[in-house]
Amino acid sequence: MNDPSSSIANAGTPSAMTRDPARDPARPVRAVWFGLAVFAAIAVGSAVLAWKSDQRIAGLEQELVRRQQDSAAQAAEARLVAKQAQQGVNESNAKVAMVEARVAEVAMQRGQLEDLIQSLSRSRDENVLGDVESAIRVALQQTAITGSAEPLVATLKQSDERLARYNQPRLEGVRRAIARDLDRVKATNVTDISSLGIKLDEAVRMVDDLPLVAAVEARSRETAKDAASRSAARAAAATAAASAASASASAPAASGGFWQMRVGQAISDFSDRVWGEARSLIRVTRIDNPDAMMIAPEQSYFLKENLKLRLLNARLALLSRQFETAQADLQVAQSSLDRYFDRASKRTALASDLVKQVAAQARHVGVPRPDDTLAALTAAAAGR
Repeated sequence: MNDPSSSIANAGTPSAMTRDPARDPARPVRAVWFGLAVFAAIAVGSAVLAWKSDQRIAGLEQELVRRQQDSAAQAAEARLVAKQAQQGVNESNAKVAMVEARVAEVAMQRGQLEDLIQSLSRSRDENVLGDVESAIRVALQQTAITGSAEPLVATLKQSDERLARYNQPRLEGVRRAIARDLDRVKATNVTDISSLGIKLDEAVRMVDDLPLVAAVEARSRETAKDAASRSAARAAAATAAASAASASASAPAASGGFWQMRVGQAISDFSDRVWGEARSLIRVTRIDNPDAMMIAPEQSYFLKENLKLRLLNARLALLSRQFETAQADLQVAQSSLDRYFDRASKRTALASDLVKQVAAQARHVGVPRPDDTLAALTAAAAGR
C-alpha cells in the first residue's frame, strides 16, 4: 500500500503530472478518504444537530412543564376568582332585589306623597266649592228628616254670604243658582211639623178640663132645683114676716085666727113643694146629639182618654210624615169634640180650633231640591 504522502509528493513532480489520471493508482484511495471525511463531517454535524435538538427538546419540555404548572396555578386561581365572582354575583343579586324593593316602596311613597301634595295644593276656590256642596247635601238630609225647609234655607243663605266674601268672577254663576233655589224653597209652603206638634200637645193638655154635654145638663137641673128651693124659702120668710107684723099689730087677736094662719101657711108650703117636685120630674130640653146624654159619669174618663190617644196618634203620624193617618185621627177627634163636649164652652171652642188648624195644615208638601246650585258647583269645580 502506497503512502499517501509520497503520492502527493510524487504528484507534485513534473513526472507525475505527465501521468495519465485514469491510470493513477492513488485516485480511489483519495476518493475513499474523501468519502470518509465527508461521512465523518456529516456524522459530526448530525451528532451536533441531534445534541442541539435534544437540548432544544429538553428546554421545550421544561418550558412545557413550567407553562403547564403556570396554567394549573392560573386555573386554580381562576376557579377561586370565579367562585368569588359567583359569591359577589349572588350578593349583588340580593342587593339588587333589596334595592328594587326599596325603589318600589319609594315609588309608592312618592305616589302617596304626590296625592297628598295634590290634595293639599288645591286652590282656595276648590276648597270653598267642596265645603259649600257638602253643607248643602247635609242640609238636604236634615230637611228630609225634619220635613222643614229651614235647614236648607239657612245653608243656602250662609253659602251665598261665604261666596260673596271671596268676590270671584267664576263663582258668580254659583251665586245666581243659589239665589234661584233659595227663592223656590222660600216660595214653597212647607208644613211646620214642630208647630203642629205644639198645638196638638196644647189640645191634649186641655182635654181633662173640657166640659161634657151630659155634665152641663146635670148641672143645669141642679141649678133649677136650687133656684126653686131658694124661691120657696124666700116666700116662706116673707109670709112669716107678714104674719109677725100682723100679729104685732093685732095683739089682742083671737087664738083661733093664729092657728088658722099657721095651717094655711103649712098647706101653701106643702103645695109649693109638691109643685116643684112635679115640675122637676118633667123637663123639655132640645138635644142635638142623643149619644152625648147616654154617657155615664164613669165613662167620661175613658172618653177623654180616648180623645187624648187620638190626638197623640195624630202627632206621631205627623212626625212620621204619614199625613193621611194624621188626617183620619184628627177627623175622629174633631167629631168627638163636636158630639160629646159642650161647644158653648170657651175651652171646647179653643181645643176644636186647634184641631182644625192642625188638620188644615197637615198636608204633604215636598221641599224642592237645589239642583241648579249643585249643577253650578259641579261646573265650577270642573272648570278649574
